[in-house]
Amino acid sequence: MKKNTGLLSLFILTAGVSVSLFAQQAALNSSGNALEILSVTVDGKSLPLHRGSEVKLGAFPRNVAFGFGVNTNIRQAPVRIQARLDGYDNAWRVGNGEMWLDMRFFNEAGDQISHTTFPVGGESPGWTGSFESSPFKHRRETLVVPALASKVWVFITSAGPPATLGTYVVANLSVAKLSSNSVPVTLLQPRFDKLLGTGSNQQVPGWTRDGTSLSMAKIVRVGPDLETTAFAILDENVVAHAEWRNVKETAPSVSPGEQLVVEWNEMYSIGLGDFRSVAYQNLPTGNFRFRIIGVDTMGRPTGLENSLAVIVTPPLWRLPWFWCLVVITAFLLVFGFSRYVLWNRMRREFALLKSQQALERERLRIAHDIHDGLGARVTQISMVSSRAHENHHFPEQARDEFDRISKMSRELVSALYETVWTVDPENDNLDELGNYLCQIVNQLCDQAQFRCRFYVVDLPRDVQVSSQTRHNISMAVQEAVHNVIKHARATEVTITIDFIKGLLAITVRDDGCGFNPQNSLAGHGLVNMKQRLSDIGGTCSIESQPGKGSAIQMNVNLKLPGEGQAK
Repeated sequence: MKKNTGLLSLFILTAGVSVSLFAQQAALNSSGNALEILSVTVDGKSLPLHRGSEVKLGAFPRNVAFGFGVNTNIRQAPVRIQARLDGYDNAWRVGNGEMWLDMRFFNEAGDQISHTTFPVGGESPGWTGSFESSPFKHRRETLVVPALASKVWVFITSAGPPATLGTYVVANLSVAKLSSNSVPVTLLQPRFDKLLGTGSNQQVPGWTRDGTSLSMAKIVRVGPDLETTAFAILDENVVAHAEWRNVKETAPSVSPGEQLVVEWNEMYSIGLGDFRSVAYQNLPTGNFRFRIIGVDTMGRPTGLENSLAVIVTPPLWRLPWFWCLVVITAFLLVFGFSRYVLWNRMRREFALLKSQQALERERLRIAHDIHDGLGARVTQISMVSSRAHENHHFPEQARDEFDRISKMSRELVSALYETVWTVDPENDNLDELGNYLCQIVNQLCDQAQFRCRFYVVDLPRDVQVSSQTRHNISMAVQEAVHNVIKHARATEVTITIDFIKGLLAITVRDDGCGFNPQNSLAGHGLVNMKQRLSDIGGTCSIESQPGKGSAIQMNVNLKLPGEGQAK
């Protein structure tokens, strides 16, 4: 009873272990870990991999290699592995495995002279993994019998690269030679209607199995109704190969120079048993998924699969945030540059303003010094000479000299007054200029006992006029009035001062004898007036006719407030 109990326990334990192993295998297969993506290399640099995550290849990867393999814990490894980069590949990559149909030529001694191979690899068009539903691909090749050849053998073989695995099916094979009348003469054509033997040992008359694993050379039925019998190589051993060939004794005879035509139908699914890496060059920008699946000898998926998300990042100039950064940077640069230009301009204007303020202070000091110092002394000289003129104790000649000194002193005081007015920065405005012109013209007319009329508009005080401009305008007006007093033989002079939209217009008009401006410019000082107005950017025009008086028009453009200062 104990013995039976022990056997029962051993059975339960063994069953439990078997169930546990089966469950582990099922879990391994269902989780996709039976196949592993082992490495990703970009331009010779290996990237770290984390299960369940993605890998970023960067921008413009030139050479990308994926390494993969089979988990060592799996009990039933797939025969082959296929790889594909979804979004880039149009078909599965299976490696460079090859099988072929080989035409070999021998001489009379049985030595091989040459051979011609017609290789196949990958999967034939329309391959479904089934003999019943996969279509055939028809091939027709021509070749010339080489010199010294006397026999031809046909090999259907998987003796390509050592690790080649897969299925290769050949049907309706025929070898014929072209005769002189162009009618092909059949030399070799398998007779599947006269098979010898049964089961897996069936033989085609005149053909034999060969290679290191004869069992992989098979006779199969293909087509929707399995109506076609064909040669097949089902290679599932990485260290062995199999082949079909015609037997030496019945090999067809050929002659050098003859043209042979070989025709057959084929279907295939071929790969490599050691296919463990795949490479790509110059992948474009985008999101991809690298997938590997396990397949059997017929290329049918076994359910084992693994995948990895692959991202080829766009270059910086293709990213939206990059252009946003460029726009922001450009804006900041433009803004910073404009701020710098504005600051630099303000700094220069501030320095200019400080310089002008210093200059105005110096001008004001000079004006005060002239007025308070030199002006007072000249006035004192005029007063002393005037009292000396009234002193009867002095000789008559001395009193006349003192009179001249008094007169020259008064003229000097007037000149000093004009200089002070010109230098004083408090007079740098249009209103003061108008007042001064009226005052100086009135003094000239009083001295000459001329009638004087003034037509002056209200002149704004906020229009700045530099000392140079004021000086040239005042001198030009004085010159014009002097000319009227000395040469015009007039009884009245009219001064008109107008200011419209920044244009200062001054007209000096008289009712004298007039003159011809073309002949009298040099004699009446009119050249000087034009030159003075030209120096400050103004104009001076003269209108006069003999007997009809004259009019001198002076125009100067002044800067309005906010437009800067006048010259």
